[in-house]
Amino acid sequence: MKIVMLGAPGAGKGTQAKKIAERYNLPHISTGDIFRVNIKAGTELGRKAKSYIDQGALVPDEVTIGMLMDRIHEEDCSNGYVLDGFPRTIPQAESLTEALQREGERIDRAINIDVPDEHIVHRMSGRRVCTHCGATYHIIFNPSSREGVCDLCGGELILRDDDRPETVEKRLQVYHEQTKPLIDYYAGQQVLKTVDGTQDMEQVFADIQAVL
Repeated sequence: MKIVMLGAPGAGKGTQAKKIAERYNLPHISTGDIFRVNIKAGTELGRKAKSYIDQGALVPDEVTIGMLMDRIHEEDCSNGYVLDGFPRTIPQAESLTEALQREGERIDRAINIDVPDEHIVHRMSGRRVCTHCGATYHIIFNPSSREGVCDLCGGELILRDDDRPETVEKRLQVYHEQTKPLIDYYAGQQVLKTVDGTQDMEQVFADIQAVL
């Protein structure tokens, strides 16, 4: 079962991707992880990616696709995988489709976690992250026992710049321009399933299980 996760930043893609991976015993694959592994291992593609990253430039799609195809043909992906954070644009999706077709493969399901923008802004601006251990909380949905203090290590909890309302709104604008068109792309391939991401996390997962 080859799955692509879709949804706006803050919709809960990463959380649900991990739950799917655990439930169905599939590897959870993010491009960030692939970059880190290849750069650390000093692979040819990793060196290419690092040269772009070091210049503050975007890694070209062909380099990312190359690393992704290497990853999904490792032994642990023999029964499928969950892609989280890729593709982000129509050209990336088309490149992925073409690369898979050359191997006689295809994406089986694209799961779109649908959350309205106002929910995203409210959800992300309430997030707090521990500066010491990285644990995450939410001032409404998952507060720490003591305000501003991590339950796990006693570290300080902060609102990251990425989670400030003005930053979230800019990220959502980019999402609507570049990534949201993927919903229509995968609908056209008849593999899209949409679930209501405003529900309780466990109910969202139950709905995902129902469409899988």
